[in-house]
Amino acid sequence: MDEIDAGIAAAGDQLWTWVVLPIVALLGLYITVRSGAVQIRMLPEMIRTLGDKTPRDQDGKPQSVSSFQAFTISAASRVGTGNIAGVGTAIAIGGPGAVFWMWLMATVGAASAFAESTLAQLFKVRDANGFRGGPAYYMSRGLGARWMGVAFAVILIFCFPFAFSALQANTIALTTSSAITQITGAEGGWLLWVVGILTAVLTGLIVFGGVRRIANVTQGLVPVMALAYLLLGLAVVVVHLDELPAAFASIFTQAFGFNEVLGAALGQIVLTGVKRGMFSNEAGLGSAPNAGAAAAVTHPAKQGFVQSLGVYFDTMLVCSITAFTILVAVPIEKGGLTGVELTEHALTSSLGGWATIALAVVVFMLAFSSIIGNYYYGEASIEFISAKPMVLTVFRVLVVVAVLAGSVAAPSLVWTLADAIMGVMAVINLVAVALLSGLVFRLLRDYSNQRREGLDPVFTRALLPDVRGIECWEDTESVTGPIDVVRRR
Repeated sequence: MDEIDAGIAAAGDQLWTWVVLPIVALLGLYITVRSGAVQIRMLPEMIRTLGDKTPRDQDGKPQSVSSFQAFTISAASRVGTGNIAGVGTAIAIGGPGAVFWMWLMATVGAASAFAESTLAQLFKVRDANGFRGGPAYYMSRGLGARWMGVAFAVILIFCFPFAFSALQANTIALTTSSAITQITGAEGGWLLWVVGILTAVLTGLIVFGGVRRIANVTQGLVPVMALAYLLLGLAVVVVHLDELPAAFASIFTQAFGFNEVLGAALGQIVLTGVKRGMFSNEAGLGSAPNAGAAAAVTHPAKQGFVQSLGVYFDTMLVCSITAFTILVAVPIEKGGLTGVELTEHALTSSLGGWATIALAVVVFMLAFSSIIGNYYYGEASIEFISAKPMVLTVFRVLVVVAVLAGSVAAPSLVWTLADAIMGVMAVINLVAVALLSGLVFRLLRDYSNQRREGLDPVFTRALLPDVRGIECWEDTESVTGPIDVVRRR
């Protein structure tokens, strides 16, 4: 079994290194150039549109989740234990220089994030709870390739709501039971079962409530967990404030191998930073657009901006907190520690033993929010494959079971396989985004023209008369809400 696991991991590494990452980088650069660096130039619009009012229906109720709620659903999935363990691993393997390449990857990837979420908005469809969509939908409706959408949806369902949610549940069970043991002295395998059952019950209560309940939970949980982790990281930095200039400098001086003897070391630094960066912020993977499509906005580009901001939130904020926490508190030459161990050592050596418990609380919030975000990605994909209510119910039950199973078991082969085939999912999505990128540039141009005229941009499908497969965006009233409702607001 170990040999199979190692073989799949090696094949997955080759796929990511020689296929996925070059395509991601090239497509990101292409969109950056063609869009005039949309991910940098439109940063003020990203912040502005995050607080947009949600269009209403005939009854005065929100048409779907808000732009901010869609942001928190995707952020819930993006920001997980990988932001702690993944950054620690990147620094352990590639040194401080890997952080620079994570930042660079986020900047390039934010362009791809804009494109895929803009397309998801353009080709979204209506359902009982509002809107849904994602890569499977723009593959089917934009490219006329339903087979491609089904293949993408099946892979996403296996990877995110099942395999990766089980991994997050396993992290919750281990860290929580460890914290309970530290506080009470109680120990034993039964703790994993107790934590696992509680986590599974919480998951069930939320996912069976649909996208609006998920949005309500994530919009409260994501800001709290980000603030809590930020305060922990800032406390460590304050304790080691004199080390901050050197830590910051090492990110840049070691990014290009200036302190390395062998050229191969530079390649390792670059690959480690780029791979960990993409695993964390998911730009180009095709996962976040499933959340982005759920938002009710007046122009597809708006949610593209918001999801670009999500990439920055994940990498530039949360990942950077982990990076600086480690770099100021843990000597670079310290060996034997990797992943979450580095972060835990930085916190406990700086703040004391109580920091272990604080980290366990943060890890719980990060991991549980990821379970919720991962689930919604799967729900959008399930409904693409089949609209039967029973299929969705069975899917929800299986997700809860996967959470419980992941809490008490360690099926590393499943996670290794998921990591590997997620590369296939990314390639499918990137091909679709590349083929449909012309629509993205037309939508961005339309948005910019309306903003120059002093308007709050509104899109209707009449603006793209040559494009088939657009279900929503019928007219101005359906997009912005009835005039009498708008006036009442």
